[in-house]
Amino acid sequence: MSKLGVSVYPERATFEQDQAYLDLAHKYGFQRVFTSLLEITGDQQEVIAHFKQVITYANSLGMQVMVDMNPNLFEQLGISYEDLSFFKELGAWGVRLDLGFTGQEEARMTHNPYGLKIEVNMSKGTHYLDTIMDYSPNRDNLLGSHNFYPQKFTGLGYDYFKACCENYRQYAINTAAFVTAPSATFGPWPVADGLSTLEEHRNLPISTQVQHLRLSGLIDDVLIGDAYASEAELKATSEAFFAPEPILHVDVEPTATATERKVLFDQSQTYRGDFSDYVIRSTMTRVIYKDAALPANNTTPIYAGDLLIDNDDYGQYKGELQIARQDFANDGRINVVGHISAADQILLKHLKPWADFKLVANN
Repeated sequence: MSKLGVSVYPERATFEQDQAYLDLAHKYGFQRVFTSLLEITGDQQEVIAHFKQVITYANSLGMQVMVDMNPNLFEQLGISYEDLSFFKELGAWGVRLDLGFTGQEEARMTHNPYGLKIEVNMSKGTHYLDTIMDYSPNRDNLLGSHNFYPQKFTGLGYDYFKACCENYRQYAINTAAFVTAPSATFGPWPVADGLSTLEEHRNLPISTQVQHLRLSGLIDDVLIGDAYASEAELKATSEAFFAPEPILHVDVEPTATATERKVLFDQSQTYRGDFSDYVIRSTMTRVIYKDAALPANNTTPIYAGDLLIDNDDYGQYKGELQIARQDFANDGRINVVGHISAADQILLKHLKPWADFKLVANN
């Protein structure tokens, strides 16, 4: 089952702050927690005790905590990949390997006696996962997650992201990626210009980021990388993640009539499967509104992302709702009634034929 997650960074917050955030995330159905133990400065025992306190509290809520590590910290703490009892005692659900080893070590770690999950870095590309698979890991304990990228313009491009994901998909390995919360202010490092996996997500609303990952069909678990997302963002993330159908936000034309607004919003839409290069068609509306008056109204030129309703002059097509996939001329038989919001236009190419979707008004 796919899961939502948040991130906490105990070395940069008080226990009470993390506790309150975990309570809020739990309220909205978040089940996973990401935290980072990539380096320890100061009193080692004090740092570990603070982490353990936060992890213990997350466990009390039924949440699953993944601890991000690298080989250098294994050495600093005197931990061997052959003995993961440290993480068991810490209360972790699993260990994420930021840099990883050679593949053989990762495979051996999945056979640990504690049932700890071993999560490897999907963003590395290369044949890293193939090498791990060569050493017969316990697949039930092997997960993958992408990095997040705090520096602007360093996040993954979609094509590379897709190629990395498909490698994990072929082995049926659980996948995860990060989104960024606009109101959040920090991560594990001093620079935090948003903590998303994909660069194109950095300045998008969080609900759009979540839906984009879900619609891609490439990602199981979605994690908010930075802390602390606002309650409104946690709620929006949860609603987008658990929604039964994709939600597209609409800027409605001020000229749109009451009937046109009903065509847009009073029922779910279905993407007709014999699809066109020019429009996404939702044809049931022409059955529902066959007796309604839809006179010519705002028959302006059509641009990609416009919401269209065929008017009374279009015969049997009257009332059909469409979304323009590209620009084309309007001969006067099509009413332009709104526009998919600029942020959500990234979702249009990921809508699936014969799947339902819902329109929601911004205004």
